[in-house]
Amino acid sequence: MKRLMNIEPSRFWRTFLTIVPFIVIIALYWSASDARLAENPNDKLLPSFTQISSAIDRMAFTENKRTGEYLFWQDSAASLYRILLGITISAAIGLIIGLINGLLPGVRAGLSPLVTIASLVPPMAILPILFITFGLDELAKVMLIIIGTAPVIIRDMQSQVMQIPKEQLIKAQTLGASTWLVTIRVVLPQIMPKLLAAVRLSLGAAWLFLIAAEAIAAQEGLGYRIFLVRRYMAMDVILPYVAWITVLAFAMDFSLKKMSQVCFPWYHHQEASK
Repeated sequence: MKRLMNIEPSRFWRTFLTIVPFIVIIALYWSASDARLAENPNDKLLPSFTQISSAIDRMAFTENKRTGEYLFWQDSAASLYRILLGITISAAIGLIIGLINGLLPGVRAGLSPLVTIASLVPPMAILPILFITFGLDELAKVMLIIIGTAPVIIRDMQSQVMQIPKEQLIKAQTLGASTWLVTIRVVLPQIMPKLLAAVRLSLGAAWLFLIAAEAIAAQEGLGYRIFLVRRYMAMDVILPYVAWITVLAFAMDFSLKKMSQVCFPWYHHQEASK
C-alpha cells in the first residue's frame, strides 16, 4: 500500500487540483457578493462581476476624456517600466558584488558586514529620505526597489559562490587560470541559474516597494490608481487592479523560470535528481 507522500498525481489530476481552489474562491466571492447586494444594492465592498466588468471596460477600453489615454494600460506601462528597471539593476548589482564578495576574501572582509547591515534596514523606513534626496520622479521609486532587493540578492550570491567546492577552484588555478578566468569560466556559469532564482524570490518584495512608492508620490501607476480610488471605495476598480498586479507578477516569475530552464538545463536536471 502506497503512502500518501509517495503518490504522484497524473497530469490531468495535477491540472484539476490546480484549478479547483480558484473555482472555489470565485464561487465563494460570487455567493457573498450576491448576498450583500441583495441586502443592499448600493453596497461597494463586494461588487458584482457585472460591475467589475463595467469598471474594466471604463478603465482599459475607454479613453480618458481629460487626457485621451487608456488609464489601465498607462498605469500598467508606468509600473512595469519601474519594476523591470529596478529589478534588473538589482540583479546586476547583486551578481557583481555578490561574486566579488564570495570569491575575494579581502573584499568580503570589508564589504560583507556593510551589505548585511544594509539588508536589515527596512526600505519603507527610508522612503521619505529617498523622496527628499531624489525628488518625486522616477528615480526615487526605482531606488526604493534597488535598496529593498539588491542587498538580499548580494548576500544570496555571496553564499552561493562560497558553496562552490574549493577543489574546483584549486584545479582551475593549478591549470594556470587567473582569478579573472576562474571567475568567468568556473564560478559565473554555476551561479547564473541561482541568480535567476534569487531574482524570482525578490519579485514579491519588489512589487511591494513599488506599490508603496506609487501610493505616496506618483501621477500614474497601478499603486497610484489603487490608492487614488480607495477614497471612493471603488472596489470594482481596486479588485481588477490587484488581480492584474498578481497576473503581471506571475508572468514575470514564469518568464524567469522558463529562461532558467532554457539557458541552464543542466542545473534543473541536477535539482530534479536530488
